[in-house]
Amino acid sequence: MKEERIRLLIVDDHVLVRDGLRLMFENDPDIEVVGAAEEGGEAIRVAIRERPDVILLDVTMPEGLDGFVTARSLKEEVPEVRVIFLTMHDEEVYVRKALESGISGYLSKNSDVSALRGAIKHVYSGKTCFETTLPPEEIDRLLQGQASKKTLTRREIEIVRLTALGYTNLEIGNQLNISPKTVENHKARIMGKLQIKHKHELVQYALKNHLIGL
Repeated sequence: MKEERIRLLIVDDHVLVRDGLRLMFENDPDIEVVGAAEEGGEAIRVAIRERPDVILLDVTMPEGLDGFVTARSLKEEVPEVRVIFLTMHDEEVYVRKALESGISGYLSKNSDVSALRGAIKHVYSGKTCFETTLPPEEIDRLLQGQASKKTLTRREIEIVRLTALGYTNLEIGNQLNISPKTVENHKARIMGKLQIKHKHELVQYALKNHLIGL
């Protein structure tokens, strides 16, 4: 019995791009285009209705939600979906922000048909696919940094951020409505999670993971 085709949603603000991608997969035996959208809000609505397996998502959409906000919202509304950014941007700042959005792939709009098909099948299988000019070791470093950040809760990340900004336990407690002792307990757990021994390493962690600016 033939396996079901991968359900694909296309999101791009240019109608020619959307139509071109739809035609590209029209006769594909493994991929079925179940919808298209021109901006983030529409993409979320279509995704909730159609439950695609994979979404090809543009990063820069001047109207409505951009790709980064859309990707984060999609992961909340349709957590099982796999998102691939399809973009002309290849700068590290875009790749880093993309990773923080929880995507599974990052491809150039100049990619050929076989690369697109391969990426869709790759992320559908639960893997990641990043085709950028950044060296593989840099991508690995960014992925590892993002994975490390996910080990902390939102409250813990906020405590790391405030600590790195120079706030005392008392000041952090006042901001978060918790006691200084609770702040200290949080820090102990954070240091255990991150496998660090000195408080100054929290500042290094915050800088490395862009929780604060230089």
